[in-house]
Amino acid sequence: MFQCAGQKNNEKYINLLSVIQFAEFSKINLVMCGIAGILNFDGSRVKDVDLSLMCDSIRHRGPDDEGSFVQGNVGIGMRRLSIIGVEGGRQPISNEDDTIQIVFNGEIYNYISLREELIRRGHRFRSRTDTECILHLYEDYGVDCLEHLRGMFAFAIFDTRDNSLFVARDRIGIKPLYYYLDTKRLVFGSEIKAILSCPGIERSIDYDGLDAFFSYSFIPNPKTIFRNISKLEPGFYLVCRGNNVAVKKYWDLFFHPDKERSEGQFSEEFVHRFEETIKIHLMSEVPLGAFLSGGVDSSLVTAFMSMGSTSPVNTFTIAFGGKTGGYFDERIYARKIADRYKARYNEFEVQPDLQGILDAIVTSFDEPFADDSVVPTFHICRLASESVTVALTGLGGDELFGGYERYVGLLLSKWVSRIANIPGIAKAIDCLPEPKSGGESISRLKRFARSQGTDPALVYRGIISNMPKDGRRLMYAGDISRGVDYEYVDDLCTRYFRMGNASDPLDKALYQDIKTYLPEDILALNDRIGMHHSMELRVPFVDHTLMEFCAGIPNRLKIRKLEKKYLLKKMAGRYVPPDVLSHPKQGFGSPMTSWLREDLKPFVLENLSEERLKIHNLFNISYVQSMLQEHMGRRQNHYKQIFALLMFQRWYEKYMV
Repeated sequence: MFQCAGQKNNEKYINLLSVIQFAEFSKINLVMCGIAGILNFDGSRVKDVDLSLMCDSIRHRGPDDEGSFVQGNVGIGMRRLSIIGVEGGRQPISNEDDTIQIVFNGEIYNYISLREELIRRGHRFRSRTDTECILHLYEDYGVDCLEHLRGMFAFAIFDTRDNSLFVARDRIGIKPLYYYLDTKRLVFGSEIKAILSCPGIERSIDYDGLDAFFSYSFIPNPKTIFRNISKLEPGFYLVCRGNNVAVKKYWDLFFHPDKERSEGQFSEEFVHRFEETIKIHLMSEVPLGAFLSGGVDSSLVTAFMSMGSTSPVNTFTIAFGGKTGGYFDERIYARKIADRYKARYNEFEVQPDLQGILDAIVTSFDEPFADDSVVPTFHICRLASESVTVALTGLGGDELFGGYERYVGLLLSKWVSRIANIPGIAKAIDCLPEPKSGGESISRLKRFARSQGTDPALVYRGIISNMPKDGRRLMYAGDISRGVDYEYVDDLCTRYFRMGNASDPLDKALYQDIKTYLPEDILALNDRIGMHHSMELRVPFVDHTLMEFCAGIPNRLKIRKLEKKYLLKKMAGRYVPPDVLSHPKQGFGSPMTSWLREDLKPFVLENLSEERLKIHNLFNISYVQSMLQEHMGRRQNHYKQIFALLMFQRWYEKYMV
């Protein structure tokens, strides 16, 4: 039973070992993998070699096994990484009469109860996999089988009875799914590289996807960098019958704050739900660990894992080297958590050397990606993969409880706007020099001052956008600039904010991030870098039932008197030392601002030289050089734009030349 380290606790806790023991004794099979498939609209047979090429391209997602099924104009395949039941669970899996086939990537955490119910309903199982549960649910409920699933997943079901293809992605977008669609065929895969490996797929840049990348450092769904290749949005499924392809939503999140409950009631129920969520995320027959940043989210994950384990939890922590890396060092807090819960502590110091890992990062994403936390994430996955195959992370806590500075900026926007409107103030703020430490306080202040107005959606877009559209227009070469739909790209950052799923501006911002930033930035990073190292990274904060509960917590308990994550921190006080809760948030970010000015300056200037940029002639070179000069001279902080240019250049030279 759980007991908080160092204190007596009389609450009733759930024994997290029970489900692990059940899985071990029952030899139930859980797998992670990559999937791929082809459907030819003209009825021509899918070539086995084409499907094999697609699956081979994502071997890193599943080095343990492979499988495929081809019948006429449809073919589906997979690569498998075994988590439980290493000897079982080969895919594709079929139903009792072999009329339905499935390939699946993910984990269904409630599959034990689903399996028991399906057996009671008369279904016969050939394996003990969560994959087969989905198949039998589909037999009973069709596409509504999705309503019964709890977990992370992307799967494809081919129904030979009507020659239909059913493809789905989990509610939050923990697992990825891409598809290519033209008049001749539908091609899908867990990664873009699987689609590009299929012969005849054209590689051409989508200019709206290009602009979205430079606006947000990632490309929000449904766009990608390639024309005709789209992301299947979280909470959506695709059904193809004949030449008809329909994409539909099956889940969404709604914010309805419960104003009747007390703070204590919310806290007590969250603890209960979080315990249960951690429990279901611990199923594994392979070594399992936790990423520990020293912040409240990862500290809570480590604490609850440790309290439910009979052996020490493996934890992994990142620090930063270089001339200014120490500014971002949180190891002291991570060690305190590890010591308190007697966890095994492992750390790695990231040096400002991108040369050795940049191409691996580019290859992992297949499209430009410029969240600089990809650098420490790459190193921590490499470190952890030497010891474990599965690791839990604290991702998602900020979106549930308001943990980012931009949420505070949105709440303060009306007061900042009044100050910024005083004659001369806005210009004075914009002229402030950037700090030598590499911190973002001045940069945030400038961004907040530039983004003020009366429309909260536009204010929030101004806060989170890397560049306004006027700046983007100037950065692109003339023909490229005229080919971008700037209004569409800007709308990617406001469309969810303006929906009726939330009424309060803070909830609207949380909803916007949960639908875009969470799945296509931090969860995409989690998946792609983890899979590059053949690791499964689990995210208990992103369990959809926990998210639905947190959507009912009033904002006064999320941010109180400008204190971010108020309720989570107060609840965490029972499990986490006070200084871990009070120190400034860093997480798995990086000191990229200073690295680009100092340690990485020669590398940046070489890769963004006039000669290299002329390879594609997509950018206004004089504008790029001006940004570099302003950043290096600490007049403005352009690190997001410069890192994005750097990542784009390396992507272009790898994928398009």
